[in-house]
Amino acid sequence: MPNIVKAYAAAAATEPLDVEQIERREPGAKDVAIKILYCGVCHSDIHQARNEWQNTVYPCVPGHEIAGIVTAVGDAVTTYREGDVVAVGCLVDSCRTCRSCRDNLEQHCEKGPVFTYNGPDKHSGGTTYGGYSQAIVVDEAFVLRVPSNLDLAGAAPLLCAGITTYSPLRQYGIGAGCHVGVVGLGGLGHMAVKFAHAMGATVAVFTRSAGKVADARRLGADDVILSTSEADMGRHVNRFDLIIDTVSADHDINAYLNLVKRSGAMVLVGAPEKPLTLVSFSLIMQRRQLAGSLIGGLRETQEMLDFCGEHNIVCDIEMIGVEQINEAYDRILRSDVKYRFVIDMASLH
Repeated sequence: MPNIVKAYAAAAATEPLDVEQIERREPGAKDVAIKILYCGVCHSDIHQARNEWQNTVYPCVPGHEIAGIVTAVGDAVTTYREGDVVAVGCLVDSCRTCRSCRDNLEQHCEKGPVFTYNGPDKHSGGTTYGGYSQAIVVDEAFVLRVPSNLDLAGAAPLLCAGITTYSPLRQYGIGAGCHVGVVGLGGLGHMAVKFAHAMGATVAVFTRSAGKVADARRLGADDVILSTSEADMGRHVNRFDLIIDTVSADHDINAYLNLVKRSGAMVLVGAPEKPLTLVSFSLIMQRRQLAGSLIGGLRETQEMLDFCGEHNIVCDIEMIGVEQINEAYDRILRSDVKYRFVIDMASLH
């Protein structure tokens, strides 16, 4: 029999989120039942709740930065047991047989990854519901272990903001002696700075605001570059091995590409609403690469969590009650958060 739990859901694109009752399945043989303690708030949650990608199924329960405690496991579960501190990120299933899945890149599943919310739920025949809820049931293969030394609330956003920025740093082999630039100092950008610094790179933050200089340095930046200053930007031509662009607003990517050294790369992890303009010579003249990156697979996400445990890295957060979620959405759109909201799910009772 399914279990009825409380959640915060959007009933329609134009309606505020409110309390809803949803069904969670009884744990199957390979399932892990989790009491959700904290859930991070991602900008993607807003896009989905407001149907900005034109694919939302209602009611929609957002949330894919989930941290909690195991309350029950199926008979065939071998990895987890009751009482374990665990996390769930953006994925809850994939085909597990295609080339991408065999390469531990489940986020690129060729048959379609199953996202934690607003995805096809093969168990119910309906839609997956996310972490703005009291509990969730997930296949053990898509559950992750949180290092015991990490603050659990601060660890929750690692499941999206963390892995989204960690993955390209690993993919491009960033380490000591490398120069990394980070465009934007928000939920994603502040994690890119922390990770690149911990990997031993020299880190620079690009920002439009002189008021962010002190905070960028606190987070681990060695340099802060005002992107509005042509002179400031001009001093860094051909400097960077990798630039991670976290900005989701319209902006000139060519200004940053010109700062990438020969054969270096610029990786987009932000998703602007409108197409960006590319000047081909920004790539051709120095054999630069322009790429994109989407979260990470399960193996890499666990690696990221373990790295965070080793270096005591968590997100900078502002804790809210679930009843504040609509206000939080409005504040995110105004860039009024340092640097990630996290819902205390004990507030949903």
